[in-house]
Amino acid sequence: MPDLSFETTARLQGFLRIVGVDEVGRGPLAGPVTAAAVWLNENRIPEGLNDSKKLTATRRMDLYQELLEVADVSVAHASVEEIDSINILRASHLAMVRAVQGLRESPDHVLIDGNMICAGLSCEAVAIIGGDARSLSIAAASIVAKVVRDALMVDLAGQHPGYGWETNAGYPTPRHQAALLDLGVTPHHRRSFKPVHNILYQGVLASS
Repeated sequence: MPDLSFETTARLQGFLRIVGVDEVGRGPLAGPVTAAAVWLNENRIPEGLNDSKKLTATRRMDLYQELLEVADVSVAHASVEEIDSINILRASHLAMVRAVQGLRESPDHVLIDGNMICAGLSCEAVAIIGGDARSLSIAAASIVAKVVRDALMVDLAGQHPGYGWETNAGYPTPRHQAALLDLGVTPHHRRSFKPVHNILYQGVLASS
């Protein structure tokens, strides 16, 4: 289970406001990439915080609602257009930086899930591989990011039925890939991703 070990280490180094950051949505064929930044009040930490992937949807939603009440929470996105323009890794980092910038109070130390520190942060940061299962602050960010992005994809599914985004969140499931062939590419699909690019390329060849 995640704990406060990384937060405690940072505090012993003199940092005062320590924030966890995580993103969701690097792998989907459609939709933005979403990041969350969360500062936890260590006197009011919700019970059961964990890597969002290890929680049920109901439990994630309950924890999300509680975090909104007791923590400083910020969510940000990088759009499909940005993903296609600057690549998914840089877009993920852009969303993370935006999330940090959106907090009510600026942090002086950021714990980032992954193995890279985002360019553009205005404070100290450390990257933690598997951080969503190791740091409570990052676990909280993983929950917030997933709940927000899943809800966004459900909304987009209502506008573009047939792709299964309400259940696959834009990931390349067999249903989603079959729908791409049957229904075509929407404005929310990432054209730089190979399955989408190939369909568009085949369409260009067929019309030439």
